[in-house]
Formats: sequence, structure tokens, C-alpha cells
Amino acid sequence: MARGRDLRQGSIPGHFRALAVPAAIGMMFATLYNVVDIWYAGLLSTTAQAGLAITFPVFMLLVAFGVGLGSAMSALVGNAIGADDADAARETACQGLLFGTALSLTLGIGGIWGAPAMLSLVSEPGAYRDAANAYMAVLLWAAAPFLLAFAGNGILTAQGDTESMKRAQIAAFFANLVLNPLFIFGIPGLVPGIGFNGIALSTLVSQTGVMGFILWRVMASDVMAGARVWRPDPARWQAIAAQALPSTFAMVIMLIAGFVVQLFLKGFGPAALAAYGVGLRIEQLILLPGFGLTGALLPIAAQNFGAGNHERVREAFFFCVKAGVALMACGSVVLWFAARPMVALFSDDPEVIRLGGDYLHVDGFILPVYLVLFATNSLLQALKRPVSTVWIGLWRQGIAVALFCWLYVEVMGLGTWGVWFGIATAVSTGLILSLAVAERVARQHMGGLFTAARPQAA
Repeated sequence: MARGRDLRQGSIPGHFRALAVPAAIGMMFATLYNVVDIWYAGLLSTTAQAGLAITFPVFMLLVAFGVGLGSAMSALVGNAIGADDADAARETACQGLLFGTALSLTLGIGGIWGAPAMLSLVSEPGAYRDAANAYMAVLLWAAAPFLLAFAGNGILTAQGDTESMKRAQIAAFFANLVLNPLFIFGIPGLVPGIGFNGIALSTLVSQTGVMGFILWRVMASDVMAGARVWRPDPARWQAIAAQALPSTFAMVIMLIAGFVVQLFLKGFGPAALAAYGVGLRIEQLILLPGFGLTGALLPIAAQNFGAGNHERVREAFFFCVKAGVALMACGSVVLWFAARPMVALFSDDPEVIRLGGDYLHVDGFILPVYLVLFATNSLLQALKRPVSTVWIGLWRQGIAVALFCWLYVEVMGLGTWGVWFGIATAVSTGLILSLAVAERVARQHMGGLFTAARPQAA
């Protein structure tokens, strides 16, 4: 049986190391997994690569629901573990898997009609749209593997297990590396390939393997010991949805923010759009250690909040912030000196390299700000107040990005610098709002985050 990790006692830095390092490695291999798909699509044709590119918004919508469900399970199961309520933890885990199954069926069926409509919004009729529609027809079968893997990983993470998903992502990467050429090109003289759709089939097979391994680990974990009830419980489904949907909606807002930025950049030509796309990829790689840290904060804070160890929740939050800001400061130095050489790894266009370097030079200053924002979001989820992250995201990624980009670009005429400064200002003001919200929520539930006010009724 897989043993859970008691995050209510022991060294907090030790818990962060044990959880954050495997999580960051797993996310790195998940990122490389997508790079493999893009590379093989490029081997086929520009049409295939364009078809894969326009499926990104639909794919990310599926991921958004998965991230929300995973965060919900980590928070709810973690709270129950912290309160030593084994029955509630097990029942929540079972209901989360049932909820994920129902949600995946809904999204899969809805995608049959919705995916073509979404793809038509970001493309013109032609071969690459046809390729994208064919790709999505296969990928929609992976809705259940994606969502159940996220749900299962949330249950494992609540118990302090991030190692299982790391192993699954590494295995999926290497499986994808082998299955892509096998399904695309086949075996000469033996099995014919299926072309572009082979990329989707490879994803379906490898992610089904991830789901199977994660669910096996869940069923063998401490949380699932005892009688399991697999009848739907509407009350628990409502609680899971209340925790999951705000996180999903916050991620959808993030996707919308990307469209807003592209709207301002398209007037400066394709080089500006390409520079932003490359800059985002580099930024995500630099942020990986931060994602690992803030992801680890959620189960640590959730277990200790469930146990009523409020001072330990605060200790975990501030350790995460201090360690994360130090890591991101190192990332800022790297971007300051190596921004343009890093962009040159993705493009040989001098204009893309120049503009991408400009973006990363500005972005380098706000890497620590991103870290504190992510940590605050994890804390709010652990306190079972994920709806607060929606309001923060609505300001930062909805209103503020559009407002400040418009101000700097249209009113002040700063060109592409206006877009980069607009993003930075939106993130910085979002941090101020998030810390104010976190302090208010913490005062209600645990006596404060920065202050020591008397706790109010939860």
C-alpha cells in the first residue's frame, strides 16, 4: 500500500523539497511532451503544424477543467486528512473520481459540437482547419484520461505524493516519443501510418496509460483504505464543483488574456506575435521551480488548515514565498543577460529575437511577483476559498491587461514596449489585490496572514 505523507508535522522545508522537486520535474516532462508533438507536426507539413496550433485553445479548455478538479481534490481531501476524518477523505476521493467521469463524458459529448465551432473562430476554411477537426475528433476520446488523471493526482498530492505523477509524465514523454512516429509513419512494409492523426492517437494512448497508473496508485493509497462507496452523492458533487469551477474559470480568464495581448500585438506584425509566443515558452521553463513550490504549498497548507494548525499554515506560506522569490530572482538574472540568446534558440529572425528579448527583459523583473501570486492562489484554495482567485484573475488577466495595454499603446504610444509594460503593470497590481484578499480571508478563517487578529467563525 502507498503510504501518505503527514504534512502536519516534521520539517516544512523538508516537505517542500519532497513535494516540489518531483512536481517540477513532472511539469518539465509534460512541457517536453508538447514540444515532441509540435516537432513531429513540423516534419509532416506547415499545414499540420498550423492545424495543431489552432487546437491549442480547445485543448487548454480541457486542461483548465482538469487543473480545477485536481486543485479541488487536493484541497478537500487534504483538509479531511488534516482533520483526521478518514471517512470524509475516502468519500471525497471516490466522489471526485465519479464527478471527473461524469464531467469527462459531458465535455467529450459537448466537444463533438463545440470543438468545430471554436476552431472556426481562430481559423479560415482550408486544409489546416480540416486537419485540426480530424485531430480533435480523436483527441476528444482522451477527455476521461486527462480529467481522471488530474483528479487522481489531486488525491495523491493531498497525501503528499507528487512522485507518482512525475513517474507517469516521464513515462508518457518517452511513450509519446516512440508512438508518434509509429502511428504517423507506420512500419514500412508491415503497418501503414495514419499521418497527422497519429499525433492525437499517440496522445490518447499515452495519456490513458498515465490515467491507469495514477488510478492504480490512488486505489493503493492510505486514503482509499476501507469501504468505498461508488454511488453519486449530489451534496459532495456540489462541494467539489464549488471548489473546482472557480479555479477552472480563473484559467479560462488567463486564456482570454492571451487573446487580448495578441490583439494589441497584431498591429505590430507577425514578428511581435512570434516574439510573444517564444517569450511565453521561455518564461514557463524559468517558472517551473516556482510552479513546483507553489503546487507543494497547497497540500501542506490544506492538511494543516484541516488540523487547525494555523501558525504552521502561515509558516508554510512564508517559506514558499521566501524560497520562491529567491529562485525567481536567479531566473531574473538569467533573463537579463541571456534573453536574446535564449530567443535565438527558437527563431533566427532578428526582429523576433529583438522583440522577444525586450519582452523577457521586462518579464524578468516580475518573475518574483508571479511567484507570490501563485503562492497566494494556492493558499486561498487550501482555505477552501477558490472563488477569491476568480476576482483576482478577473482584474489581473481580464480588466488590467486590456486597460494598461490600451493606456501604454494607444494613449502613450509606446509601441510593443507598451504591451510588455501593460502586462507587467497588470501583474503587479494583481499582486497588491491578491495579498489584500488573502489577508481578509485569512483573518476570517485563521486569525490573519500578516496580522494576529482573533479568528472569526469559519
